[in-house]
Parts: sequence; structure tokens; C-alpha cells
Amino acid sequence: MPETGPPSVRSEGTIYHVKRGREGTVMEIEDFCLWYELAQALFNVSMGVEKGLVTALIGPSGCGKSTLLRSINRMNDLIDGVKVSGQMLVEGFDIYGPGVDVIALRKTMGMVFQKPNPFPMSITDNVTYPLKVDGITDKRVLAQTAETALKAAALWDEVKDRLHENALGLSGGQQQRLCIARAVAGDPDVLLMDEPCSALDPVATGKIEDLIDELRGKYTILIVTHNMQQAARVSDNTAFMYLGRLIEYGLTSTIFTNPRVEKTMEYVTGRFG
Repeated sequence: MPETGPPSVRSEGTIYHVKRGREGTVMEIEDFCLWYELAQALFNVSMGVEKGLVTALIGPSGCGKSTLLRSINRMNDLIDGVKVSGQMLVEGFDIYGPGVDVIALRKTMGMVFQKPNPFPMSITDNVTYPLKVDGITDKRVLAQTAETALKAAALWDEVKDRLHENALGLSGGQQQRLCIARAVAGDPDVLLMDEPCSALDPVATGKIEDLIDELRGKYTILIVTHNMQQAARVSDNTAFMYLGRLIEYGLTSTIFTNPRVEKTMEYVTGRFG
């Protein structure tokens, strides 16, 4: 399909401050494009995601950051008329290649959404739901997994005496940490977070950010955030997107203090967005 877009944006190549080779990366995105029917939403995005680090996707509303995130676990497949080109390689495996088991792929990627979405069941059943879907019924395994995941989500001490209560009775921040516990219970390779703090108050947001820092190294984390201060606090690398294009990608400290692209500077200094 022909490439479209404003010439002023199209003429700019992406500036990279991180290596794009496969060494140390868990994911390689190469010339990835996506269309909703005839409307192109992503234009030739290429980037490597470093293993064990936190990578933030930032940019103004409608820039394509959530679309890119949801392409990684192929959630956009659920939308009629979506077409893609290019490659997404996870551990060298093309996730858009022929014969890919999309269900199995999604099991390797925990997903945390913008609003907490606990199931109307007990706290324990929420966490162990991914295991039960896979047919695991051993009560000892389920109980140990629930405890391990809740501890990983920094929630165990708050709920260990309420494990059989309905998860909907938790506060918003606790519900979001529960959703993170559910995401890690399946032992994913990658955690995808789509603005996980946008519906939370500052105290709950701080706990989620502390949790992300604790999970660093155990998981490769990609987080979409509209909050630039949050991206600066929690991420190792930052990708700035604009009008469906990856404009600049590199160390978070570089993106926020010494970007090489004028458009990046304008965004991180609040001149638009």
C-alpha cells in the first residue's frame, strides 16, 4: 500500500539512541505498518525492545502508541478491517507469520489495561484464572501461584486475610495491582501496560510506579503513558511517537534532556500535546 502522511513528518527518519541489533533484545519490530480499512495508523515503525527493561511509549493522543502496543499481542486482530505489513519478531519468531497460534502468543504476554478489570469472583480466583484456563486444578499449585503473584504485585500483605472475598470490593489501586498479579501469574515473557495509572489517584499511581520498578529485570515491560513525568520516572528507554510514526527512540534520560529531533523537544517541553 502506498505510504501517506504529512511530508514534513514523512521526510524525517527515526533517530535511535539504542542498539537495534538482536543482542540483548527480546523483540524486534521492523517496518511495521497498520491500517484500519483504508486509514493508515502506523507508518514503518522499527525498534528493538531490550530484555528486562522498561520501555515507555509516549506521544500525543492518537499518535499510535496504544495501537502499537496492542499489535504486539495481536489484540488489533479483533477489529474488522485491520491490515498489517512488516515484521514483529519475539525471540526471533515472527508473530505475524503464517500458522501462528495467537492464543498461545497472548499467553506469553501479560496485558494490563487503562481501567482495572477484575473479574466478579474472589481475589484468589482472579489471580489463578489463567492457570485454570490451562486446565491446572491442583489446589496447592493454585494457592502457591496466587501467593507468589500477589507478592510480586505488592498486594499480598493487604489481602492475605481476604483471599476469598470478591475482588470488586478492593479499591481502584488495589484492583489494578490485582490485575498485574493476574498478568504475571501466567509467567509471561512480556508485560504490556496501556496507561495503567490514568484512572488512579496520585497515591495509587505511586504504588503502581513502585511496583513497575520492582518488576524491572524480572519482565520486559512496555508501558503506554500520557504522563511524561511518569515515563521519566519509571522507564529505561522511551519511544516518542507522532502521527503514527516513531520519531525518536533511546535512553529516557536522553529523550527528556537532550533529544536530537525538534519535534521531540517540543513535545517533552510541553509546547504541544
